[in-house]
Amino acid sequence: MAEFLSEKDKRTCYCAELTEDYIGKSVCVMGWVQKQRDLGGLIFIDLRDRTGIVQLAFDNDTDKEILDKAFACRAEYVLCAHGTVRPRAEGAVNTNLPTGKIEIFVTELKVLSAAQTPPFEVSDRVKVKDDTALRYRYVDLRRPELQKNIKMRHDIARVAREYYYENGFYEIETPMMIKPTPEGARDYIVPSRIHKGSFYALPQSPQIYKQLLMLSGFDRYIQLARCFRDEDLRADRQPEFTQIDLEMSFATQEDIMQMNEGFIKRVFHEVLGIDIPTPMPRMTFAEAMERYGSDKPDTRYGMEIQNISDKVASCGFGVFTSAIEAGGSVRAIVAKNAAAVLTRKEIDKLVEHARGIGAKGLAYVRWVDDAPACSFAKFMTEDELSAIYAAVGLEKGDVMLICADKNKVVLPTLGAIRTIVARRLDIIPKNQFNFLWITEFPFFEWNEETEHWDAMHHPFTMPLEECLPYLDSDPGAVRAKCYDMVLNGTELLSGSIRITDWQLQEKMFKVLGLTAEEIDKKFGFLVEAYKYGAPPHGGSGMGLDRLAMVMADADSLRDVIAFPKVQNASELMSKCPAPGDPAALAELGIAVVETDDQ
Repeated sequence: MAEFLSEKDKRTCYCAELTEDYIGKSVCVMGWVQKQRDLGGLIFIDLRDRTGIVQLAFDNDTDKEILDKAFACRAEYVLCAHGTVRPRAEGAVNTNLPTGKIEIFVTELKVLSAAQTPPFEVSDRVKVKDDTALRYRYVDLRRPELQKNIKMRHDIARVAREYYYENGFYEIETPMMIKPTPEGARDYIVPSRIHKGSFYALPQSPQIYKQLLMLSGFDRYIQLARCFRDEDLRADRQPEFTQIDLEMSFATQEDIMQMNEGFIKRVFHEVLGIDIPTPMPRMTFAEAMERYGSDKPDTRYGMEIQNISDKVASCGFGVFTSAIEAGGSVRAIVAKNAAAVLTRKEIDKLVEHARGIGAKGLAYVRWVDDAPACSFAKFMTEDELSAIYAAVGLEKGDVMLICADKNKVVLPTLGAIRTIVARRLDIIPKNQFNFLWITEFPFFEWNEETEHWDAMHHPFTMPLEECLPYLDSDPGAVRAKCYDMVLNGTELLSGSIRITDWQLQEKMFKVLGLTAEEIDKKFGFLVEAYKYGAPPHGGSGMGLDRLAMVMADADSLRDVIAFPKVQNASELMSKCPAPGDPAALAELGIAVVETDDQ
């Protein structure tokens, strides 16, 4: 039978806050039983709360009723213990615990809740299958690592609010049920009971509303905004996530970038005790793709992409020459001292991966013995091969991987292979934070399925002034006033300067293929708002979850989110999503129709 707290049961401190300074003092602690040890006449209980563990001690001087309670305690029982702090016996000090020099001699004990045997031990040392851990997430969250991660996430949010408040930002909430807008992913939709057949969308971001707040004169807006995207999941993506969202009026791109750098500098110093140098390095989108094959490159290691097109333009290997003649290129990465790890079998796996992301394959050179083993040697002369090796700095022990195709295939393929190889070789430095700004993204990207231009970021981004003449003649040459902050290969932030001229905004919509009727239907209220005086403004959205993931050195967003979704966007603990109640669906005017893919 569970016991209850009384008015005298006031917790005086958390478990791991106790130090030798408390020796001789009476304390009251509460928490979960990590483990109980019965040594025959001596019983010890490790009591755990969110701060850590303290040892409870029971011996021959303990009241028998209390001793019996302690004897009956098992893992995950919830206790309230009163007692006196005393030093541990000589030889019993635990140097692995912050509280390892002291213990509490218990004089009163309450069992607030008994517990069944948990589905797994609450310990970072025990590996539990993901499905089991997420099914019992409330138990999994008791583990010290996840407790630490969730606290770090809290600290990041706290610092964000403090920093932006100090810099004159207002925290303003924007609607959670909005009109569907194009943001690059599918919307989650919410049916309206009152307006049958009509739907709200959950926001992919507060984009339009924060721009309207600038038009409303609020000047500086901040929100820890909940965002929703119905897209395929991966380690750094969840269907619902939190964004540190901001917008600034009368601000340039430089102002916004510096404001975000100031936050990063502050949060890393306060949460991790690390000083991040600013200003952060910058790189244009074009340079990032040329050097790393990615718009979010990890610059902690080298292995940069090298263009060898001029070395093979007139060689006898048709794969290379035909790619160049078609307007593409031949490029390579060199993995230093990798020949022992990248065996022929491992290289074959890389070739298959390259094919899986759109390339026709990879050519390679693996230098193990005196002479390099080259997959295309029979098509080239020794002098041509030597020229390539010299150009890329290939040496004995190295592996070179080559891709030939259109640049839009070659660059991202080698970028992906570069990351895989670096992980395989274990050459990525630990505890190093390489920040980077990526700027001057293309405004448009060609959609081959729909055969029209799409906005790479969103249609409210301001083009660079020098690119405005290309809007009609060459949309692919238009670069945008947008910027991404990248950390160790993870995109943390995306932002831009916004269009505030309603005529230019309408023109951008038309280049994107929207008719006047579609513009009015989807964005009429925004275009109209611009006609009543719009200050120049811009902003950004930083992924709080991703920032916490990198700062916690976690493998997945699941490790920094209390109740995450799995790959198929379901939550295993509560078993959502679930079928709708027939009566509720009928009231909404919704009928569920079975399809072949159900």
